[in-house]
Amino acid sequence: MDSPFDITLLIVLTVVSGIAAQVLGDYLKVPSIVFLLLFGILLGADGFGVLHPNLLGDGLEVIVSLSVALILFEGGLNLELRELGRVSTSLRNLVTIGTLITLIGGGMAAHWLGEFPWPIAFLYAALVVVTGPTVIGPLLKQVQVDRQVAALLEGEGVLIDPVGAILSVLVLDIILNGDADPVRLISGLVLRLGIGGAIGAAGGWVMGFFLKKAEFLSEELKNLVVLAGLWGIFCLAQSVRDESGLMATVVAGIVLRSASLPEERLLRRFKGQLTILAVSVLFILLAADLSIASIIALGWGSLFTVLALMFIVRPINVWLCTWNSGLNWRQKLFVCWIAPRGIVSASVSSLFAILLTQRGINGGDSIKALVFLTIILTVFVQGLTARWVAQLLRVTSTKATGAVIVGSNPLSRLIARLFQERGESIVLIDTNPEACKLAEQENIPVFLSSALDTNVLEEAGLASMGTFVAMTSNGEVNLVLAQRAVEEFQPPRVLAIFPRDPQANPPANKGKINQPFMPDVPSKTWNEYISDGEVKLGETLLKEPGFAFQEAHLQALIRSGELVPLLIEREAHLQVVPASEAWQPGDRIIYLLHDPKPKLLRRLSGANNSRLTLEKLPAVEEIPIPAAVLETALEEVKAES
Repeated sequence: MDSPFDITLLIVLTVVSGIAAQVLGDYLKVPSIVFLLLFGILLGADGFGVLHPNLLGDGLEVIVSLSVALILFEGGLNLELRELGRVSTSLRNLVTIGTLITLIGGGMAAHWLGEFPWPIAFLYAALVVVTGPTVIGPLLKQVQVDRQVAALLEGEGVLIDPVGAILSVLVLDIILNGDADPVRLISGLVLRLGIGGAIGAAGGWVMGFFLKKAEFLSEELKNLVVLAGLWGIFCLAQSVRDESGLMATVVAGIVLRSASLPEERLLRRFKGQLTILAVSVLFILLAADLSIASIIALGWGSLFTVLALMFIVRPINVWLCTWNSGLNWRQKLFVCWIAPRGIVSASVSSLFAILLTQRGINGGDSIKALVFLTIILTVFVQGLTARWVAQLLRVTSTKATGAVIVGSNPLSRLIARLFQERGESIVLIDTNPEACKLAEQENIPVFLSSALDTNVLEEAGLASMGTFVAMTSNGEVNLVLAQRAVEEFQPPRVLAIFPRDPQANPPANKGKINQPFMPDVPSKTWNEYISDGEVKLGETLLKEPGFAFQEAHLQALIRSGELVPLLIEREAHLQVVPASEAWQPGDRIIYLLHDPKPKLLRRLSGANNSRLTLEKLPAVEEIPIPAAVLETALEEVKAES
């Protein structure tokens, strides 16, 4: 008889090895499921024999059910409905027509190539119609692809999981009971999806309503209320109709996301952490329970079955389901390539293997082995090559553009107008009504609010912007705002004007927050220059011949306090200049030049035009500066290069 300590040791080793696999995956920029499978197999019975999932008995099924419910709920909670709307037709086809294509094609491949009996072949096909959010999500975080492609793959991964799980249960029911009526099969699928969807929608709405009204609850307790609620919804749906619980959790997550909770971002972070833990535990346990001998015993026919699923069935599926979509052939080809199977296939096949064996039906272990062979091949082949394929097909996402700027001062409004003139999104945030009014007069989108409010940042669109700049008059506040932006939204570029005190503690997110324009930029001084009209706005293109001299001349002007670089145009994208940015030939630098003459001329003419426009100023290298300053700057540039 196994002691409680054996089970305790099993759980502890599982968690430790699972988190270690996640850490290694993050460090090497490789999908973590690769290491989860490796660690599970190595620690299992066919490896070092350290982990024995059979010690859990029926508890393994409980852990699997509740963990999968949590994973799918988190997937629904993270779905961007606005992005899904752009690919709704293709997504609907993949979840409906695509499921049927994979079921038929996978069943034929398993029967003809793998030599499985027709019932077992179609059971395998039903188990692998799903792709997994547990694999797709981390993969797309590491391989930034076009938003339409990412939305389609993420939506398919979340929505097809309950469909595939219910379909596989219905196919198993046919095998066990011998009733192959297609009408009953389809009606059973629709009934379970409908019941699960209805219960999930109602449960998600109730949770959202309660969380909005229960202001007395702490944020931590609200997160746990949601956890209890989703498991309650799952069990309620399962008790009403078996296997409808997964659909209920997906819909509950989608409905709760649409409720726009004030604490939604914190909730998503909490659920994301739980999901990482659940995925780590499940994959380690299920992989440790896998028999390598059973996979080898499948023979070459099963390998060809998986290859046919990857390179014949999946492409046919995608091309038919996206026939009239707006996706180009490169995007479609990438969607064809990315279809790794995940935790739902692994967990359901493991449970089915036990059920078939208990009923005395041959093929249970073989089905589990074939499903895991599919997971291993799709994860290793597609997961490890996704970045290379995305670059080859040129479907990597365009660099995030636009900016959210905190502080409506003359300098920030000038930068905002420059972004607008280039057709890029810009939003200002300020707590000063007068400053906001000035921005509105210049037709610049502005929020009269605190940038510490994450809801305001969300509404401003920071999640899709390329740059966050904090440039209020308070350097400490700027640093706090920048740290908050990094923690909550992780935009590609975060900049803040803050004093560089060598004795002060470094920022908590050192390396992610840069100073804009130039080190210790005197923003107050330049705001006064702009207000007084003592500046000219110009630009210069850094060319390959003479690049070092151009850069040295610019740096000398910056050090002398006569010039401040504002924006850099690179590869047709505009961005605020970071002080630490290494300039390159081909960059176009937009800058402000201190010049008190315009103020005098306006006074003499009586004009009062504060709107600056880009001017064709003399070439930067023609602007006079002391020779000693220029020589020093040139020597520093050469030393750095």
